[in-house]
Amino acid sequence: MVAASTVLGAAGEHYVMCQLLRRGLIAALAPVGVPNTDIVVTDDLGDRLCAIQVKTRLEKGSDGGWHMGAKHEQIASDLLFYAFVDFGRSLTDPPRCFIVPSQVVAAVIRQSRQTWLATPGKNGASHKDTDFRRFLPDYDKMNIRFGRGAGWLDPYLENWAQIETSANRTTPPEA
Repeated sequence: MVAASTVLGAAGEHYVMCQLLRRGLIAALAPVGVPNTDIVVTDDLGDRLCAIQVKTRLEKGSDGGWHMGAKHEQIASDLLFYAFVDFGRSLTDPPRCFIVPSQVVAAVIRQSRQTWLATPGKNGASHKDTDFRRFLPDYDKMNIRFGRGAGWLDPYLENWAQIETSANRTTPPEA
């Protein structure tokens, strides 16, 4: 049987593919095993490619974030974006997708880890470093304060124009 997380991840990738294709971009799933890329994107001329890594979640847990790893602190490229898909609590909830440049993700993951390590834990004990990271819509909620509180992700919500511009397309296709 296929793991639920694998199916959820595939659903997120296909949702992002749908949004890109609706905007007239050429998008394809990257071959299995390609590091840091789930979808490759270009315009109809094939002039320029960009890549997207998709992170998908359901509205479970208390922090509202996405799983990341230590490697994401170092992955930054002008042509790499993350699509953070939130499918909500039920099948009737509309998906929400945050399109965030990889440089922003790397910086936020790095800053949040440094802030968390510098913040005392239970009974004043130091936090122990791990490879586990979280990309959150509100770090203040988790007492990780570095200027990324509620609403900091709002400018990235459904901001597909970044990818259209990156793929040399400034306006959506005619309907």
